[in-house]
Amino acid sequence: QVQLVESGGGLVEAGGSLRLSCAAPRRFTYPAMAWYRQIPGKERELVARITIARTTTYSDSVKGRFTISRDKAMNTVFLQMNNVEPEDTGIYYCNMQVRESNSDLWGQGIQVTVSS
Repeated sequence: QVQLVESGGGLVEAGGSLRLSCAAPRRFTYPAMAWYRQIPGKERELVARITIARTTTYSDSVKGRFTISRDKAMNTVFLQMNNVEPEDTGIYYCNMQVRESNSDLWGQGIQVTVSS
């Protein structure tokens, strides 16, 4: 079973920074990679997305504070979170489109907690 490995979450003070990582098997091609988050009491929402051409999109709530990127090998996606706010607290999920199977992979979720 193909798995995504997430890392980098934890507890951070408001105004601080965190960097999330998500690694996938190198044997597949990932046309798009994304980070979603689940905030308590709300539906899962898209945070940021990056294509294989490195085109990026962001939710309005994180624009200017978060940066999504992917490594040269194209199998790891990062989310640099700067100037975090308590409202960023939630579970962050990595998502990848798999070209070979035309399906999506999801990470197990990683907790991010921002204290005020």
